Amino acid sequence: MKYNLIRKMDISNGPGVRVSVFMQGCSFHCKNCFNSETWDFNGGKDFTDKTIDTVLDLCNKDEVKGLSILGGEPMHPSNIAGTTKLAKAFKEKYPNKNLWVWSGFKFDKDLKDKDVLNYIDVLVDGQYVDELHDPTLKWRGSSNQRVIDVQKSLKTGNLIIKND
Repeated sequence: MKYNLIRKMDISNGPGVRVSVFMQGCSFHCKNCFNSETWDFNGGKDFTDKTIDTVLDLCNKDEVKGLSILGGEPMHPSNIAGTTKLAKAFKEKYPNKNLWVWSGFKFDKDLKDKDVLNYIDVLVDGQYVDELHDPTLKWRGSSNQRVIDVQKSLKTGNLIIKND
């Protein structure tokens, strides 16, 4: 598994100052993707335990409110094990910080039985659709995408959309 980039201080991918990890590899290839350099599964850098340690160290600052995992596609079968390992390590070390993940896969169709959901606070799901692009949307690029409160959804058994 590979990753493309780690942003140490990101303010655009979730609320507050965050650390963001962009996974490498995506098979969706959405038209006008903002991150097409992450599509190639052979690009980027190796994602290792040292990478996870680096991310956790970067998150160890009071001003860092959480971790964001994007792509590429963090939930692709080639990436989900590493995403799960990072998510679990993050939530174990920082239970009071939030974890946001972006995925083209759907929560209730593709991801509902995946262990990684136990660690995610918010999932922005659905592929970006250029024809539905709306720059006024918060945290997502197209109107088909959903901002899901994962823990409330798991607890209630119903899909809970995050409103703030």
